[in-house]
Amino acid sequence: MLGKNEEKLIEVRARTVEILEDLTTSQKLALQALEACDDKNFEKVKISLKQINKKADAIDNLILTVCALYSPEASDLREMIAFLKITSSLQRIATNEKNYMKNMSIYNLASSENIKRVVQESLSINRCTINALEHTIEMINETKDMDKVQELAARIEVEYSKTDDIYSMIEKDVLQVMHKSHEFSEEYINLLKYIRKNLKIIDRLEDIVSRLKFARIGGTL
Repeated sequence: MLGKNEEKLIEVRARTVEILEDLTTSQKLALQALEACDDKNFEKVKISLKQINKKADAIDNLILTVCALYSPEASDLREMIAFLKITSSLQRIATNEKNYMKNMSIYNLASSENIKRVVQESLSINRCTINALEHTIEMINETKDMDKVQELAARIEVEYSKTDDIYSMIEKDVLQVMHKSHEFSEEYINLLKYIRKNLKIIDRLEDIVSRLKFARIGGTL
């Protein structure tokens, strides 16, 4: 029979996964809309910050209640502290997703061919982010096999590294285009800025990974 602390931890994990699944779904819908260059479908991709903040606050309240009523010790307490920090990262990811989608909604069939090409190249970042989100969900659900936890953390690190390389190539490409045209393009500069906002999502996932490793394996947070 499960103790109270374990029961509540299972609930915390499940609620956290629910938020991550919402964020993953919105990323997938945005990717589909951008792949099709369909601004109308893109407008339908909505991130409810209010709803996600509400869910994250509920997780925080649950954790604080458990700590106050049941005084978890050792690994249980360590995991509670980790998830208390993870919720703030989830809220920031939701804000990053919302801003990215709002900005990228300007991309449509009327955009120039060069802009279309850059956007399509940038979607590799979205695919890496989706992979990282799914691996993060796996990490939360894996509570027994610590080798698997480490393996998933390594996979997320690979996706993170790939996004840095992709952005560097895109930035170099855009700068070369502007150099050849001898013209400073605000449209290109803004596009790079929007892509960087998308990069922040996987940055936040890196924070979550370090906290999950702390929760499962220990060490410093």
